[in-house]
Amino acid sequence: MLFRKSTSGSQLKDEELIRLYQQTKDSNYVGELYRRYTHLVYGVCLKYLKDPEESKDAVMQIFEQLLGVLKKQEVTHFNNWLHVLTRNHCLMQLRAVKTKDEKVKALSRNGLLTEAAPDEEFPEMLLEAKIEKLEQGLAQIPAEQRQCVELFYLHRKSYKEIADITGFDLNKIKSYIQNGKRNLKIYLDRHHD
Repeated sequence: MLFRKSTSGSQLKDEELIRLYQQTKDSNYVGELYRRYTHLVYGVCLKYLKDPEESKDAVMQIFEQLLGVLKKQEVTHFNNWLHVLTRNHCLMQLRAVKTKDEKVKALSRNGLLTEAAPDEEFPEMLLEAKIEKLEQGLAQIPAEQRQCVELFYLHRKSYKEIADITGFDLNKIKSYIQNGKRNLKIYLDRHHD
């Protein structure tokens, strides 16, 4: 099974695997960390998300995120650090589960959707189409921009929180958000019905 504790593996310590990954960019070193910690990450995800399929998806997302974060971030006590990263990822997912109205309000508040007049009813199909178009646009912008835009606008994270989650420095984050929002607007303008 995919989420079973590894019984064999490298004799290298976690920090040595991270150092080797940073030096060589060989993802096999992160693969060893994956084999060691998948069952623990899955357990934390299941505790918070309460759904086996969502938890499996979260495990994959977390380890994909590690490939980028571990390239530039010094990590000591990997087990504890990974637990905090996993918990934060799950809490972000839980916060992201909002009603459509809350999602639309957040997107409208930040200028990413045009909101209907207060006394006007917002047809459900039009709303779905706008949200779908926004999600398509997010998928088209570079991954770093998408991640920062989603964290900042949809999850209401500060620059510092985004830096802690992604490992990007503050100037990069500001640039990714500014460029991501511009690229998203360009996409939405081009694909406006």
